Amino acid sequence: MFESTDPRPFITFIAETHMKANATFEFQSPLLKPIKTGLENPTKDHGELGDPLSPMARLFHRPGSSLYIMGLVGSKTTIDPHHFKAGVASAFLAYPRFTSLLVPDKEDTFAGDGSTKMRWVKTNVDIDQHVFFSKTDPKDTSHVGVDKFVEEYTREITGIPMDMSKPLWDVHVLNLDKMTTQGAMAVALFRFHHSIGDGTSLMSLFMSFTRKASDPNAKPSLPVFSKKKQQTYSMSKIHKFLSSLRLLWNTLVDVLNLLATAFFLDDTSNPLKGPKDARQRPRRIILKSVRLEDIKLVKNITKTTLNDVVMGVIESALSRYLNRRYGEINRGGNRVKNNIGNLPQKLRFRATMYFNIRAVQGIQAVENMINKDSLARWGNQLGYVIYPLKIMMRDNNPLDYVYRAQAMMHRKKASMESYFSYHIGRFFLNAFGFKVASIPVNPSMWFSNMIGPQEEISIFGYPVAYLGCTCFGQTVVSFI
Repeated sequence: MFESTDPRPFITFIAETHMKANATFEFQSPLLKPIKTGLENPTKDHGELGDPLSPMARLFHRPGSSLYIMGLVGSKTTIDPHHFKAGVASAFLAYPRFTSLLVPDKEDTFAGDGSTKMRWVKTNVDIDQHVFFSKTDPKDTSHVGVDKFVEEYTREITGIPMDMSKPLWDVHVLNLDKMTTQGAMAVALFRFHHSIGDGTSLMSLFMSFTRKASDPNAKPSLPVFSKKKQQTYSMSKIHKFLSSLRLLWNTLVDVLNLLATAFFLDDTSNPLKGPKDARQRPRRIILKSVRLEDIKLVKNITKTTLNDVVMGVIESALSRYLNRRYGEINRGGNRVKNNIGNLPQKLRFRATMYFNIRAVQGIQAVENMINKDSLARWGNQLGYVIYPLKIMMRDNNPLDYVYRAQAMMHRKKASMESYFSYHIGRFFLNAFGFKVASIPVNPSMWFSNMIGPQEEISIFGYPVAYLGCTCFGQTVVSFI
């Protein structure tokens, strides 16, 4: 979730859905082929190779579930290839992860489950092998419309396996002959393998090479998190004890639920839950914008937070969508006029919600994040919680969705579930490998959000119409 650069603020949502491919294909196997790195024997001396791949990043190379981050940037003007490539080179190649590829620790092949440890090794980068410009035929945009054309182009990009013999990122640029609904004449798709870094890391990098539209020499302002006001009274010992007891109890319950979900507790089969092979299919990425002022209006009326309102709206929309879909299924595909009462009585529908677990929150300067002693270090510092969604119709008072989301968010904040999920994942990966450790697939959806620039921006001199990001490569639908 990003704040738009439009002077009329709105929130941009990206929903990623499963699509059936016309031809069968799979993401490239994590069993890497021999890689030419410029070193005579890259696995002989680990001192030459650099940092090992972190345990969490290794999860994103699990067989059959390579996970990618895609950033979509719409430019108000067309993009010049030579100028843009020079900008990407100056912005990306200064940082090790973008000039390094992965090699196995040992000289022989990977283990059968793909769990061999890997390290980053520096290599030479040919920018022409990472930045690609596609030609647009006016007949294509006239036939399906420019928005649909961009949507189909993005879907095709999600189905192209990433070449593991070079650094794990690329950029695909599409210059258009017509303006999109969001006001873009060109679209740049930034694709990164998730092992390079999480959304917080990549957003810090993005903020480093963008500039304010009003001042081409000034970087965008880093988002500032306001601290909660200190309580004017001191908590009694009994209050502290009860709060600590509540934290411990909630954490215990959540960790048990976490383990049950990892091993056997699955969601009810539903129209939004993807099949097991969904990770091998192209993804259709849908971008939807909502005015931020409308969200703030509901927030002020209900005395909740922006996230509470957003989660309430999503739960309401999911309830209505699933109610309609179940009605169609029950009536042989015919649309239902009455949208009440089609939902199953017992419907377990949950989402995996990701959190930044760094000691320092918010977006930090990229120069600070690449420092090994930083409290906001670059990498995949992610934990997650299992968020239960109550799928039901609340036509009497739609604001009940928001109030329930507020109560659930308060409940999750009074728990250490996200920190335990991170460390439990590391333990199982180190102890048992990929046979036990994996990213969560039993919940029906993924949720995440990311704060973005606070003002209108430009990228390499090109004014930005919109930006957003999503993940693909997992078996579930994601909202970001």
